[in-house]
Amino acid sequence: MTCQSSESIQDDRRAGGAGAVESEERRIASAMKELRNTGWYWGSLTANEAKEILQDAPEGTFLLRDSSQRDYLFTISAMTSAGPTNLRIECKHGKFKLDSVVLVKPKLRQFDSVVHLVEHYVQLSRSSGATAAAAQASAAGPNGTVQLLLTKPVYVATPSLQHLCRIAINGTTRQVQDLPIPNRLKAYLMDYTYNV
Repeated sequence: MTCQSSESIQDDRRAGGAGAVESEERRIASAMKELRNTGWYWGSLTANEAKEILQDAPEGTFLLRDSSQRDYLFTISAMTSAGPTNLRIECKHGKFKLDSVVLVKPKLRQFDSVVHLVEHYVQLSRSSGATAAAAQASAAGPNGTVQLLLTKPVYVATPSLQHLCRIAINGTTRQVQDLPIPNRLKAYLMDYTYNV
């Protein structure tokens, strides 16, 4: 199972696994908080609505939405060379990774947050190009697999200038505490430490 349903969480609590379940629930709650800060998390968007949004977008354009499949929490909808496609994100033991074909699945990295997962694949897509990204992730297409490139998020609404500056600063340094800026700005930068 890729993500625990509420019934299996209740079963785990009865079986004495309440600590692990609460830890996973905290990670999911933390992931949701981070996602709301991104601007490219669309919530309960359907697959058809995502396809419509991405239809005329260039390859690599993506958004993140709630999964319509019960065993998954999130889905990345992205424009590929084969058209809009969807790739589910697995959540297991508080870690997130892409769902992929069986042969590739053991090689995929796991992340503590969904935003960190997306940031990793965005950086991989932007820096190494199609070959490295394809080696790391593939999505099911009409003829088997297609390359998954994540280069440009689709925002729900135009992000604030402050948020765009925060992304730019995070893209140039991870040493926010050392910057010669007021503590209030440091706290704002550290509230969202990603560069996507």
